[in-house]
Amino acid sequence: MASVLTIRGGVPLKGKVSVRGAKNLVPKAMVASLLGNDSSLLRNVPEIKDVEVVTSLLRLHGVEVTKDPVTGDLSLDPTKVKTAQMKDIDAHAGDSRIPILFCGPLIHAIGEAFIPDLGGCKIGDRPIDYHLDVLRQFGAVVEKREGGISISAPKGLKGAKLSLPYPSVGATEQVLLTATRAEGITELSGAAIEPEIMDLIAVLQKMGAIISVQTDRVIRIEGVPHLSGFNHRALPDRNEAASWASAALVTQGDIYVEGANQPDLTAFLNTYRRIGGAFDIDDEGIRFYHTGGKLSPLVLETDVHPGFMTDWQQPLVVALTQAVGVSIVHETVYENRFGFTQALIRMGASIQVHRECLGSIPCRFGQRNFLHSAVISGPTQLQGTDIDIPDLRGGFSHLIAALAANGTSRVTGIELINRGYERFQSKLENLGADFDIA
Repeated sequence: MASVLTIRGGVPLKGKVSVRGAKNLVPKAMVASLLGNDSSLLRNVPEIKDVEVVTSLLRLHGVEVTKDPVTGDLSLDPTKVKTAQMKDIDAHAGDSRIPILFCGPLIHAIGEAFIPDLGGCKIGDRPIDYHLDVLRQFGAVVEKREGGISISAPKGLKGAKLSLPYPSVGATEQVLLTATRAEGITELSGAAIEPEIMDLIAVLQKMGAIISVQTDRVIRIEGVPHLSGFNHRALPDRNEAASWASAALVTQGDIYVEGANQPDLTAFLNTYRRIGGAFDIDDEGIRFYHTGGKLSPLVLETDVHPGFMTDWQQPLVVALTQAVGVSIVHETVYENRFGFTQALIRMGASIQVHRECLGSIPCRFGQRNFLHSAVISGPTQLQGTDIDIPDLRGGFSHLIAALAANGTSRVTGIELINRGYERFQSKLENLGADFDIA
């Protein structure tokens, strides 16, 4: 039976939260363990749904996954990797998109891979075409079957010269995980260079891969026949850190985020300061707080790294509903990411979404009839309402809106938030939020 979170708003969030390894790195590093000839150790692992899903999928394929009961560190032993049943993969994958990244490592390990039809958050098409095209260029044979796709490489995987039409994080991960043990040299242009990508490269280099990141988004990989295991501490989750920062701003609170890392949050911190938020940085984390003054409107465009990350946008939009004046947000990464604003409008926010590119540069969605720009007028007093969470970041945004609102909100679909926010309910409790769950 689905849980219902009842939130009584109007209480500033104050206190301390800790963020651990990044959701956008940890599951990928777990998949990378398939490439090694011996065990790997992954540290700073968060307790999130995506880690559970990948753990199940690895175990289906014969990988021994052991969790340290004290630290939560994962030991991953791929020495008995095997083929898994299609129906079992489908059952354990659920709505996760992570199985697509198993393909290259599994082909190297056992000669074949199967991926079920993929789900994920409903924020855009996020097609797997990039992934399948990449695998074909390495020499893989892709066959559609009932319920999914079978991928093999009868002649082995060979290095390739690849160019992505857009710096897709997922496609870049696919290339890295496939090319490290492919025969020959792979050159990828148009690559994503997010901190999580660089941390995955660090994992693979520890395993014995030869990877160089060159200028203008070019990554060069020299294939090697064998890789060893790794011992790696995952970088902290910058998206969760930014989400709690926005929560402090929206609720007029004061939150110290242990583990927040300044270099990975540069673009966010600049924007946070422009809107009127304050922060203090030390060696252990960042304190985010509302100064008590008026928040300022701004014009914001999301972009791939090193720009303002799309995952930071939704929680910050809630803060912009409290800014004095008109703000404009232009979303250039995911075409349907403003669906979450409907709930904010029902709560009293003044938000209009538009098909036009309301930014400095027209983006790839401008002529495709997507509602990808938003005009937010504020400040508006939010009122409690019933909310069904649509996706991970939008769901957290709804939570902090409910926490700031007058009155009571009933929130369903909170299971989605568990995909990327570790123990978020206990963290809310520690910050003084007034809520209960049934």
